Amino acid sequence: MITLRRLTKRYGDKKVVDNLSFDVIPGKVTGFLGPNGAGKSTSMRAVLGLDRPTSGQALIGGKHYAELKHPLRVVGALLDAKATHPARTARKHLLAMARSNGISKRRVDEVLETVGMTSAADKRMGNFSLGMGQRLGIAGALLGRPEILLFDEPVNGLDPDGVRWIRELMRSLADEGRTVFVSSHLMSEMQMTADHLVVIARGKLVMDAPMEEVIKSGSFGVVTARIPDPQQLRMLGEVLAGQWIDVRQTAADELTLYRTTVEHVGDIAHHIGVRLHGLAAPEPSLEDVFMNMTADGVEYGAPSPQAAAPTRTGARR
Repeated sequence: MITLRRLTKRYGDKKVVDNLSFDVIPGKVTGFLGPNGAGKSTSMRAVLGLDRPTSGQALIGGKHYAELKHPLRVVGALLDAKATHPARTARKHLLAMARSNGISKRRVDEVLETVGMTSAADKRMGNFSLGMGQRLGIAGALLGRPEILLFDEPVNGLDPDGVRWIRELMRSLADEGRTVFVSSHLMSEMQMTADHLVVIARGKLVMDAPMEEVIKSGSFGVVTARIPDPQQLRMLGEVLAGQWIDVRQTAADELTLYRTTVEHVGDIAHHIGVRLHGLAAPEPSLEDVFMNMTADGVEYGAPSPQAAAPTRTGARR
């Protein structure tokens, strides 16, 4: 298990991680989400003893990383796939890691095969693509058969087959009862992979909950209504906007309505004689939930492209 207790990390006057506490438990894939600059990588580095906390603790199985006698047998990690010697071959890189932790040469060949790198084992890492580097980094993480694994953006540079492979690998590791902690900016992939989510913004905890609970929390009252008659579509939009509902026309025959319910829209449409061809409340995606949840915590956000915004019908400003 990974344990963070009131973890805080400052760089000068900037507080990158702010009093962060959560547990990453065995048998689940725990996703670690946050905008750029949220403190995800710093938190992972603190777990691995690469960054010293300003205060608080980051523990692996109740111990600091520096207290582990053979760390690769306890925790495996992929933080930076390019942090390798470019002139060294993949096999020699893994052999050096193995010897430092009393791991057999045979295990090196096993993990190379596991990640599909046997044919590239004697190639210099300086010539590797990003995807090959990612696979080698994952091989290093698996080398000591650890019970705890950390992956920071593991699908970067992987092709679709590689993305599916790492997803299935993480799921299989969790099914074996291991602790799997993974950060990613690919929300659709995380939604298919993770059982549990830890979300942070500006170094602070935003949510620590099962995936289903996080998705459910994002049911913002979004309703789509299909109205075949343009005049009736305009009329319904104006009536609903008058009730402080955010109304957007997202297609020629469709309104998307925010902060309301299917029942309310249906009753209003019936009352004013608007004929509907459809009324639904779609489940939000993890991306929708994440963007809403961390909107105030984005440090390096781009301005909204107002020129490309959907047409609003009767929306209040």
